[in-house]
Amino acid sequence: MTYDTNAMIPVEVGVPTLRRQLIDLSMNNESLAVNLDLISELCDKARIRDEATKLRGARRYNSKVSPRCFRQGDLVWRMRSHARKDERKFSSNWEGPFHVRILADKGAYRLATLAGKVIPGTWNATHLKFYFS
Repeated sequence: MTYDTNAMIPVEVGVPTLRRQLIDLSMNNESLAVNLDLISELCDKARIRDEATKLRGARRYNSKVSPRCFRQGDLVWRMRSHARKDERKFSSNWEGPFHVRILADKGAYRLATLAGKVIPGTWNATHLKFYFS
């Protein structure tokens, strides 16, 4: 089936069959034009379905995520990046403790050491965890 018309086998080309005699090419061309008119509607439906699927996935993912919220003055551990890790095999993955100095936008925090030295840059909440003393 191609473009709503039936495919013909080579034997049917040479020998006229009932199916070939009853086909109406003007009706076929008209149905092709209708399909072209409806293609934008089909694209819109597909786009809506795609967006709904993405929203369902995001809702399911976010239902299992527990966000970490830190307040100013909280003590936190900071995840050690691979560049700052010691060469030893069993070095720790966390360093600190640090004070949360400023709450930036969307889960980002500015940190300071316990002595008060400001740590440059911001740190995402996923790279921080509470320090319990």
